[in-house]
Amino acid sequence: MISPPCPPPSQLRHSQLTDMVLWLWRQRRRFRIVGESMLPLLEPGTEVLIDPWAYRQRRPQPGDLVVAYHPRQPGLRLIKWVVYVDEDGCFLQGLNAAASSDSREFGLVPWPQIVGQVVCRFP
Repeated sequence: MISPPCPPPSQLRHSQLTDMVLWLWRQRRRFRIVGESMLPLLEPGTEVLIDPWAYRQRRPQPGDLVVAYHPRQPGLRLIKWVVYVDEDGCFLQGLNAAASSDSREFGLVPWPQIVGQVVCRFP
């Protein structure tokens, strides 16, 4: 088991007017949490906004929350915490290890499969 180099995120801010405007301009995307892998931070049914352009100029950083495509189940998107980054991709982990399918199972998630950075709760 890999020990995380930074603590997992314990808070996620609520959306502000700027976030709503960016969502209306299609600069943010909504994503609904399904499952319990991100408890206690994100309960099932919670919606978040993601920035799909966040990683065009830089790579995710340890501690970021991201949405990524599952490397073994095409079309399935996951929300996870970035534990560490590597030249080949990100090691992603759920906050609730007992209920999470993550990099401990499927290894690094390649860069093209990172959909975006979670920026806030919605609304």
